[in-house]
Amino acid sequence: MSTSIFWIYILECINGSYYTGYTTQLDRRYKEHQEGTAKCKYTRSFKPIKIAQSWQIQGDKSIAMKIEKRIKVMDKKRKKELILFPYKFYEIFKIWL
Repeated sequence: MSTSIFWIYILECINGSYYTGYTTQLDRRYKEHQEGTAKCKYTRSFKPIKIAQSWQIQGDKSIAMKIEKRIKVMDKKRKKELILFPYKFYEIFKIWL
């Protein structure tokens, strides 16, 4: 299994919602979301206005995918808490990091 650097990110969208994803190149991926070229129907409909929060992790792709999935199912209040208190990310996901 190869280890890489991944970014887990939460975008704040124009409709006030949050979108979560992962990537190896945060700047490129954010630009794709803004331009609507990303393979993401959600951000084509609700453009991101900013990267609300991001975290860099080291691991394999499956870890990044597991974390992304866990954040995606969180309610908005919990996502906002992660955004406001980014250190909690490492507390919550320490089992995989």
